[in-house]
Amino acid sequence: MKRRFAFLIAIVCILIIAGCGNGGNNNSAQSTNSGTSETAAPAASEAPKKDVTIKVFQFKVEIAEQLNALAEEYEKETGVKVQVETHGGGEDYGALLKAEIASGSEPEIFNNGGFAALVPYMDRATDLSDQPWVSNLIPTSKIPTTVDGKLYGLPMNVEGYGLIYNKDLFAKAGITEEPKTLPQLKDAVAKLKAAGITPFEATNEWWSMGIHMVNVAMANQPDPAQYIEDLKAGKQTIKDNAIFKQWLDFVDVVFNNAQDNKVTTDYATQVADFASGKAAMMQQGNWTQGDIDKIDPNLKLGLLPIPINDKEGHIFVGVPNNWIVNSKSAHPEEAKAFLNWMVSSETGKKFLTKDFKFIPALSNISTTAEDIGQVAVAVQEQSSTALSWNWDRFPDGVTQGFGAAMQEYLGGQVNRDQLLEKLDKAVQDIVKQ
Repeated sequence: MKRRFAFLIAIVCILIIAGCGNGGNNNSAQSTNSGTSETAAPAASEAPKKDVTIKVFQFKVEIAEQLNALAEEYEKETGVKVQVETHGGGEDYGALLKAEIASGSEPEIFNNGGFAALVPYMDRATDLSDQPWVSNLIPTSKIPTTVDGKLYGLPMNVEGYGLIYNKDLFAKAGITEEPKTLPQLKDAVAKLKAAGITPFEATNEWWSMGIHMVNVAMANQPDPAQYIEDLKAGKQTIKDNAIFKQWLDFVDVVFNNAQDNKVTTDYATQVADFASGKAAMMQQGNWTQGDIDKIDPNLKLGLLPIPINDKEGHIFVGVPNNWIVNSKSAHPEEAKAFLNWMVSSETGKKFLTKDFKFIPALSNISTTAEDIGQVAVAVQEQSSTALSWNWDRFPDGVTQGFGAAMQEYLGGQVNRDQLLEKLDKAVQDIVKQ
C-alpha cells in the first residue's frame, strides 16, 4: 500500500503541473550542473560535435513520424544526425533490441520500461543522475530506472489507459451517465446493442491484452508489487486469486461484445475503426489521440475507468518509456546532449507536447488541453484515483506468455480456468529458466 500511496501522491503532482505550467527550475538545474565532470551533458545552447550520427532504437509507433521530424530539427540546430529506428505494434521490441545488440550494433539510445526489464541492460545503462533535467522529474517517475540510488533512464512521459468512448454514440444509445461499475458497464453495453451500435472495438495484439488487460488484475491486488514477487517465487498463483476471477468478468464483457473480426484486428485497425465510429469503446490510452485525430479530429471522446466488480473502477497510469543511454555505443555523450536538448529546448518541448501529445514527466514542461488532447486531459482528471503499471516487474518473456494465452482466450480456444492456468505457467516457465 505504501508504494501505491506514493504513486498517487506523485500523480497529484501531474495535476498541479497541468494547472501551474513551468515551475521555473530549469535554469537553476542547468547552472547547478555546470562545471561538473566530463560525464555531464553539454548545455542546450552549446553545439555538440559535428559529423556524428546517434541511433535511437524505440518502440512507440504512434510517434514514429513526429520523432523523425524532431530528429531533423536537431540536425538543423546542431549538425548531429539522429537516426530513429522504430519497432512496436505487433513486433516484439525486446527481442528485436536483443538481436540488434547481438549483431554488434549498439544504439546510442534505447527504450526500456525499467524494473526487471532494465536488469539485462545494466552493463550498458549509463548513470544519468548528474544530468540537468533530473531535478525537474516528478518523483515517482524516477522509480522504474533507479538502482542503488542512481538514475539510469529519462522517463519521457506519463500515460494512462482505460476505456476510451465515443460520446456521440453513447448519446445515441441513450446513455446519460458514465458507467463506472461492472453492472453499469453491462447496462451500457445492452443499450448500445439495442441501438445497433457495436459496444467494443477489440484487438488481437499480444501486448494490449497481455500487458494492459492483464495489468488490470495485477494493479487491483492489495499490494501489486508484493503479489508479483510472490507469483515469481511460487508463493501465490493466478488461478486461485479471487481478483483475477473477478477480472475475467470484465474481460468477458469486452470479448463477448466486440466486433466480429476481433481475432484478426491489429492495433492500427482497432484505432482506425474506433475513430471511424464503428464501435463505441476501446481499451486504450492517451497515446492513441494523434492517430484518432488524423481520422476525425472532431470526435468527442471520454475515458471510462475499468471496473471488475460492483465497485467503481480505475484508470491505470504509469511511465511507459524510459530513454536509456548506451555506454557501449560510439557516442554516449552526444546521446546525453540530445536528451537534454529534447527536454530543455523550446523546439524539443514543443514536439513533446504539441506533436507527441505527451503528458510530460518533467515539471518544467507545461501543457494545454489543445496540446495533449481530450484523452490525456481525462487521464489527468482521474489520476488521483489511478492504479499503477506493473508489467515491467516481470522478467522478459512473461508478458509475451500472457499475451499468447489471452489470444487463445479471445479466439475461444481455452476456457476461463485454462486461461488462468496458462497465465500461471507463463510466469513459472520464465522464472525457472
